[in-house]
Amino acid sequence: MAEKSNNGEVTFEIKEFIGALDAASDNGWRRELNLVSWNGGAPKLDIREWSPDHTRMSRGITMSEEQGIRVAQLLAQRAREKQRQSAERDSFER
Repeated sequence: MAEKSNNGEVTFEIKEFIGALDAASDNGWRRELNLVSWNGGAPKLDIREWSPDHTRMSRGITMSEEQGIRVAQLLAQRAREKQRQSAERDSFER
């Protein structure tokens, strides 16, 4: 659980916007990948939806950069496997 400031609020600073994972919804919120410092701590990779002015956010996922690299590796491995399976299906259908 995140530490809270003296007034009970969680503090954050978006250190780096990495990218949007989808287009903004009708209300302007969008899911983003950012590098965020929570409560003055070391910046971590963070995936969550943010309001257009970045003053409000949804629940999300926070991970170390090492964990983020591992997620990227797993997704790349999955994509390669799906591509291989698709190529096998295409050659079988010919």
